[in-house]
Amino acid sequence: MGARLASAWARARGVLPDPADLAAMARTPRHDLVAGLTVAIVALPLALGFGISSGMGAESGLATAVVAGALAAVFGGSRVQVSGTSGAMAVILMPIMSAHGPTGVLTVGLLAGTLLVGLSLARAGRYISLVPAPVVAGFTVGMACVIGLQQVPSALGVQSSGHDKVAVVAWHALTDFLARPHWWAMSVTLIVAAALLVGASLRPSVPFSLLAVVVATAVAEAAELPLARIGDLPAGLPPPSLGFFDPAVLPALLAPAVAVATLAALESLLSAAVTDGMTGGPRHDPDRELFGQGLANLVTPLFGGMPGTGAMVRTAVNVRSGARSRLAAFSHAAILAAIVYTAAGLVSKIPLAALAGVLLATSIRMIEVDSVRAMFRSTRADAVVLVLTAVATLALDTVLGIVVGLVVAGALALRTLARNARLDAEPLRNEAHLQHTDDEHALLAEHIVTYRLAGPLFFAAAHRFLLELSEVTDVSVVVLRMSRVTSIDASGALVLGDAIERLKRRGILVYMSGIPDGHHQPLEALGVIARLDEAGQVFATTTEAIAAARDRLRSTGVLPRLAG
Repeated sequence: MGARLASAWARARGVLPDPADLAAMARTPRHDLVAGLTVAIVALPLALGFGISSGMGAESGLATAVVAGALAAVFGGSRVQVSGTSGAMAVILMPIMSAHGPTGVLTVGLLAGTLLVGLSLARAGRYISLVPAPVVAGFTVGMACVIGLQQVPSALGVQSSGHDKVAVVAWHALTDFLARPHWWAMSVTLIVAAALLVGASLRPSVPFSLLAVVVATAVAEAAELPLARIGDLPAGLPPPSLGFFDPAVLPALLAPAVAVATLAALESLLSAAVTDGMTGGPRHDPDRELFGQGLANLVTPLFGGMPGTGAMVRTAVNVRSGARSRLAAFSHAAILAAIVYTAAGLVSKIPLAALAGVLLATSIRMIEVDSVRAMFRSTRADAVVLVLTAVATLALDTVLGIVVGLVVAGALALRTLARNARLDAEPLRNEAHLQHTDDEHALLAEHIVTYRLAGPLFFAAAHRFLLELSEVTDVSVVVLRMSRVTSIDASGALVLGDAIERLKRRGILVYMSGIPDGHHQPLEALGVIARLDEAGQVFATTTEAIAAARDRLRSTGVLPRLAG
């Protein structure tokens, strides 16, 4: 019992905050506070918009940005990850809201948080490292395109159509703009985006995003430009409550909760992985990230907040604004809370076109051109995976984009492995201790053929082995040399057994040699070598197998002229 408790405590301790990370929050407060303020200004309209689009309302989006943002900043596994609402989460919550109402969404958030905490304690976060680099790169490119297209309505100064596909929203916005063109919003967006891109290249340490928003807002107010503003904000957050929880509906909400937890895990961990490449600093802890997201989603529903996740756009703004520790993400949540209660009137005057310029520049800077170019130069398979992941992320959604990328990458990897698996005919060796003359060896070689199997013998390659073995003719014995087989699965074992049976029906004996340790189990479990073993046709070495085959052919009279 004591050992179990110690193991459980070790698991729990592994996902709790690292004191060194918390101490780092006091080292560079100026940079982190400036980054937090910048992210807060960017995150505010996103929180409001995603809350409304999910059906939960602006107040729910703000609660998620404040509560989940603060908890994930302290307990998450990335020092610069910013958490809150996301477009993909809003889309997946819409049918849940329609079917179960606000209480159903809050309950789903609670269940998803529980699942995420369980995954973190089970150390499931480490498996995100199995996501191939082209999938991560494609995801980044796809998300950058999504973020950029999301800004088109605000950049053109038209109303968003509300469609769940960003390409459709951008197209409708463009047609509306062309029907009634007006240039103020586009001008502000392009000026702000250009200021960020040029300024960041010249002076990376200066928070040009914040300066550009402040200047754009001041000019728009002074000149009374006809630009859409953020508008009125909720007066505050609702008090914490568990009144929404109804145990009777849990079975119906379990499947949606799994989908939400899956999205939160994938989006948070991939966002953290992308951020690692952007910062070049210490890598994130995936299990701690899952724990932080789980805890955030457990607590946020108590304040009426929708499920949240690590958000790529806010995290990218955080990094580009100079964030160096968790203080930036935490201060972003604190600033949002302060804005909600004290400065809603000032923030309501920020032009949406200025924020669109910030996000447009951020989406451009998200794409690591050198990394993408390197992927294209690497292999054709890497390029295909990157492109398909990016297109699926843009055309479908975040989760499906990742799934498409993983499926394609897996299929291409299996094809490569299958190509590495080989079945090669080898000349019969004339072992000195067998004392064959050249004529005797030549006669023996007419009746015995050896094949070396190398690489993985699994479902993707096994059928080819069957076809090649089935074409063997005009011999009496086939010796299969197995010493270089790296792995065998059930499909490979069954196909190998089928090939042996086909050869046997044609009167060809099969001997096996050098089966590596650990590969006997699938062959024995599926009955592939049982009959061969009983007949004495399985050997440790090829020499022994050839000697036994020679003796067998002599005893049956196939080689009557062969001397001892």
